[in-house]
Amino acid sequence: MKLLYFADTRFPIERANGAQTMATCQALARRGHQVTLYVRPDTASPQRDPFVFYDLPPVDRLEISYLTAPRGEHWRRATFLLSAALVAGRHRDALVYTRDLGLASFLTQLPSIRRPKLVYESHGIAPVVSEEMPALLGKPELAASPRKIERLDRRERRVWKRTAAYVAITRALADDLAARYGPRPNVFVVPDAAAARGDAAPGPVHRRPLAGYAGHLYPWKGVDILVRALAVAPELRGLIVGGHPAEADRARIEALARQCGVSNRLEITGLIPQRDVAARLADATMLVLPNVASTISERYTSPLKLFEYLALGLPIVASDLASIREVLDHGRTALLVPPGDADALAAAMTRLAGDPALSASLGAAARALAGEYTWERRAERLEPAIEAAARA
Repeated sequence: MKLLYFADTRFPIERANGAQTMATCQALARRGHQVTLYVRPDTASPQRDPFVFYDLPPVDRLEISYLTAPRGEHWRRATFLLSAALVAGRHRDALVYTRDLGLASFLTQLPSIRRPKLVYESHGIAPVVSEEMPALLGKPELAASPRKIERLDRRERRVWKRTAAYVAITRALADDLAARYGPRPNVFVVPDAAAARGDAAPGPVHRRPLAGYAGHLYPWKGVDILVRALAVAPELRGLIVGGHPAEADRARIEALARQCGVSNRLEITGLIPQRDVAARLADATMLVLPNVASTISERYTSPLKLFEYLALGLPIVASDLASIREVLDHGRTALLVPPGDADALAAAMTRLAGDPALSASLGAAARALAGEYTWERRAERLEPAIEAAARA
């Protein structure tokens, strides 16, 4: 199948959405689809090779094409939308794939003779995310106006009703969409994934307990909870792989670590190359996914770090959220704790530190589960959606 994947972002980008987009396109191409990824040019000089940046081998069937990106947010966005429509119009034999709600809404309003067959991948209900995110980021000044919320809701309804096939990142999200906008055919639940690994992480026996975390440091990711848990568990060390230098979150976490008296037991690496993340996490004896409770984390999140954790074969402690329970089982593949509860997180980490047999059992179960969440498996799960859109 010929696929046109559109992502209105500079590329490559350091955030998870870039890694997820690139890995999904590469996996689809490896399965025989002809994929063209349309993005904006890299802003770094010299421009970086996305295959090198994301540590993925080139694939003959995957081409990366850069769309013009004029200065100014308004003109840049308008240019991207029009360029995408023109490209889709020139390739009437292709399917359009995107996780860009505005683009999907724009394309579904084209006259039927010019409207491409579209697969939309949803990572959340936009009006809900827009209402919640300012509080989760600790920035109430970013609150959306009622008019914007209404506009986002209209877009979501339009895309839900008109796309040829619809991909939701979690079952909970698919259920919420159907409850809000009504039932529709061709809805597919496809979680995220991680690269398959041929080597297992070393066992935690005879190593000082070290709790690892990878990803961004936004408040809703729960890294603050991990820092507070370390203060309750003085026998543990912490490792945070991440921390964007242009954002204030790292300074917030460092200040909290000083306040809690754990700075001497906590390492924050800052951003490191994607290819080095797994090696750093392999230094840990356990891995932590401490998301706080919110609609986004409870219903919509399918975090890349979760699947990267599985592939490492280390025991996992995660927040007990519906979206996480779609993947993990408490006591079998992970320990699940109440979200936002530093004491419970500390108790679970301490339990793993003192029980090598439990750690080994959970790590082995996680490793066995990882095969269901590779990028190859994700591409395979996406193919029914692609086929349904082609038949529409």
